[in-house]
Amino acid sequence: MRLVSWNVNGLRAALGKGFLESMAGLAPDIICLQETKMRPEQADFELEGFHRFWNSADKAGYSGTAIFTRTEPINVTYDFGEDVHRHEGRIITAEYEEFYLVCCYTPNSQDGLKRLDYRLEWEAALREYLMELDNLKPVIYCGDLNVAATEMDIKNPKANERNAGFTIEERTALKTLLDSGFADTFRRLHPDAVEYSWWSYRFKARERNAGWRIDYFLVSERLLPRIAAAEIHGEIFGSDHCPVLIELT
Repeated sequence: MRLVSWNVNGLRAALGKGFLESMAGLAPDIICLQETKMRPEQADFELEGFHRFWNSADKAGYSGTAIFTRTEPINVTYDFGEDVHRHEGRIITAEYEEFYLVCCYTPNSQDGLKRLDYRLEWEAALREYLMELDNLKPVIYCGDLNVAATEMDIKNPKANERNAGFTIEERTALKTLLDSGFADTFRRLHPDAVEYSWWSYRFKARERNAGWRIDYFLVSERLLPRIAAAEIHGEIFGSDHCPVLIELT
């Protein structure tokens, strides 16, 4: 089974930049999208053989997630926890026979870290939610997690130490989740690889490969032996992020 996660930075825009062709090339069984920025009725496109599940933000043109899956899930739920976490379309959970799949678009701490306090509240609540799922069956947690885990995962670590996505608080929150029984599939399969999944549109960052690795597939440790591949497809354009992929045996 092949699973792809991609922050498309607006699905309607991505559809005009080769999204369907890119998905055909990757041949996924499940597609998880972040930052769809739309409601399902706002775009008509062919994706034969896939069931579609959407979680759109209350605010039009903002945030949003989607899961497109060949295998119909047992159950699908939207958002999690308290009401404060339920208005931006950031979480979809699909239950399958052997695992839960959680597609996530993590809130950005924003310029000046003005949303860092909420971000840390979100991280603690989501970790509790993931642990509750993990007590029932293994979890695959994927998406744009808006944090570079280590200095290996960002081009200029020293210059970004107090910038959103690389603060010690955000990195510690991710480490706490990993220490709670989750594995970063790409880093575990490629411990020395330096690859990025997001590049700023400014300063020709993608041309210079001055990027960040902020898109992940994390899995319950007991699923890790079944991960046959973990890939970052930087050759695929259409967004400021690129798709990431795992293959589950």
